Amino acid sequence: MPFRQFVLKVHSRCNLACTYCYIYAGPDHSWRRRPQTVPAATIRQTALRIAEHARTHRLRAVRIDLHGGEPLLTGPGPLLEQAAAIRAALPADCSADFCVQTNGTLLTPQMIEVLGIAGFRLGLSLDGGIAGLNRRRIDHAGRPSWPAVSRAVGLLSGRPDIFAGILCTIDITTDPAEVYRSLRALDPPMLDFLLPHANWSSPPPAPLGPAGRTPYGDWLCTVFDLWWDGGPGPRVRVFTEILGLLLGRPSSSEAVGLSPVVALVVDTDGAIEQVDSLKSTYEGAAATGLDVFHHTFDEALAHPGMAVRQRGRDGLGAQCRNCTLVEVCGGGNYAHRYRADTGGFANPSVYCADLERLIRHIADRLNAAVSLN
Repeated sequence: MPFRQFVLKVHSRCNLACTYCYIYAGPDHSWRRRPQTVPAATIRQTALRIAEHARTHRLRAVRIDLHGGEPLLTGPGPLLEQAAAIRAALPADCSADFCVQTNGTLLTPQMIEVLGIAGFRLGLSLDGGIAGLNRRRIDHAGRPSWPAVSRAVGLLSGRPDIFAGILCTIDITTDPAEVYRSLRALDPPMLDFLLPHANWSSPPPAPLGPAGRTPYGDWLCTVFDLWWDGGPGPRVRVFTEILGLLLGRPSSSEAVGLSPVVALVVDTDGAIEQVDSLKSTYEGAAATGLDVFHHTFDEALAHPGMAVRQRGRDGLGAQCRNCTLVEVCGGGNYAHRYRADTGGFANPSVYCADLERLIRHIADRLNAAVSLN
């Protein structure tokens, strides 16, 4: 399956120091050895590789995510130049959708207007829709990011042409109802709730309590019920993905389902890497040893780490392959399966019980709705 999503690191530093960041506070320190900003020559070469891949596989559309760090540290000018270089290189029959994932602190009305005219969409990273829920999102001096982010949300409100949605990493100590309602009040077109990147060797934070509990599954079930019963509101990606899988549709996310991986990362030095979430496991986990100057993206497809994530059920460990929920769960996020003492990823997700709790709950609600009709 060819790559269709290309995550380009345009700035390797961030103006925030979120306490849970797996990039800057995690085990992989490769960001320290890379250019702060991506050179124009690297973007031009990456554009040629994307175009080459599109021609080889006759792709009609690709998605380009300009990422960081914090990509808006470059200002809008370089982002426009990078998009122009990629569009110019692509075959005439292949379109590109551009998205910038940002913490929002640097957004201005002028920047939104310029990026919007150029066809960009902007995604925000938030922990909730009020100041108290974003206490972990601080700058390097320990100051809260919320005042600047709240201004950004106001600027994006009512701009469905450019506002892509909100990504929210779950904080298990928060009230799920408060988090969901506060985010919904911001009127985003889409929400996605992300499990904190953790694995069997670095378990996720959890409240004290008896063994066998499913705190993350319970948290998400509470949000699901509010969303399901709450009438028209934003699409919540993790829920719509699971509902689609229960109804027989393929997934479009690595979080659940068995669809092959179609995304890769190009870092600021041109290195071709696997998804960033792998950096939460160990130093070098995302590395492929390939780069855009010497290797094609088809060569990246042959990398063992990429290949195993394209094999569906056959790429999972025995416990997952034999599970009744495998078609929906898909083993969960690949990075969450890592276990150092087994030397690899052929394990269930560290969130296995939580995912089962959520999937069965959604299936029950769906069955009840179908029965009523």
